[in-house]
Amino acid sequence: MSSQRGNLFILSAPSGAGKSSLITALLKRHADMKVSVSHTTRQPRPGEENAVHYHFVSVDEFKRLIDKNDFFEWAQVFENYYGTSKQAIEQQLAAGIDVFLDIDWQGARQVRDLTPDVQTIFIVPPSKSELESRLNNRGQDSAEVIAARMAKAQAEMSHYDEYDYMIINDDFDTALSQLETIVLSQRLKQTNQALVHHTLLANLLQD
Repeated sequence: MSSQRGNLFILSAPSGAGKSSLITALLKRHADMKVSVSHTTRQPRPGEENAVHYHFVSVDEFKRLIDKNDFFEWAQVFENYYGTSKQAIEQQLAAGIDVFLDIDWQGARQVRDLTPDVQTIFIVPPSKSELESRLNNRGQDSAEVIAARMAKAQAEMSHYDEYDYMIINDDFDTALSQLETIVLSQRLKQTNQALVHHTLLANLLQD
């Protein structure tokens, strides 16, 4: 494992933009990248595993963690709570792992306040019609639910200008390449490289 500290990224996108597929594909290429596993009070869905998809906790336990200031960010969505653990993120970053927070624009604002050097990426679909088509192709929701998701997506996309980077997920391979480029470029920043290669630089500059 590199001695370089990991970088923290936020990925946000409306439902149906392809964010989860992009993250999954990127992580298959890089063992030193992880998605933060959030805490939630909602019940597990079929196939979901504790500590893999989410840390499933009770409302009382979640509120205890809030009181302890254990979350980077947290939010209540309808009757359920969702939050990102500070301790878990810090452990992974210290181990040289790049960490992705899969959160919305509200959570992104909270994290930026605590960690100004976080890199933020917003993923959008190529068109409204394509987004609606992707939501319909899931075959999981009624027309009314799809309409509600489309309205929510538009509200979310209005915050695109709060992010450092934006990727249009039209062609998947192109979008994946762009995401990978953003992430890898952070490792090549002068400050990061100077920490990792301080011995080499000292030798190069020695009289």
